[in-house]
Amino acid sequence: QVQLVESGGGLVEPGGALRLSCTAVGFNLSYYEIAWFRQAAEKEREGVARINPRGGDPFYAESVKGRFSISRDDPKQVVYLQMTALKPEDPAKYYCAPNPPMRLENGWTARFTPDCRVVSDGSWGQGTQVTVSA
Repeated sequence: QVQLVESGGGLVEPGGALRLSCTAVGFNLSYYEIAWFRQAAEKEREGVARINPRGGDPFYAESVKGRFSISRDDPKQVVYLQMTALKPEDPAKYYCAPNPPMRLENGWTARFTPDCRVVSDGSWGQGTQVTVSA
């Protein structure tokens, strides 16, 4: 079964940190560019960060620059999103997606640009919830 599994979310105080994981199951993550997206309640999904297959050329949304860091561990088949200095505007469900798009059990994943704009929506994983609250 081919899937990307997001994990690591939770409840954290403002200014705190979390590390999210995007784990590949059933395929070799090392060939894919991976991006993180987030969607808060009643808001559109937005791109957060992207990393290319060799771990270079990372992209970050302006809202997270300097606070979030994306990295990958291909032998472990994981892409991480290290989040620090979390703010009240960061809570959302966080998702990861591959480029090029991949066919999962429930359909093709989304297509997105290098700056993480979704140009063709698709199937998403379960996501992992991040909550920031005192």
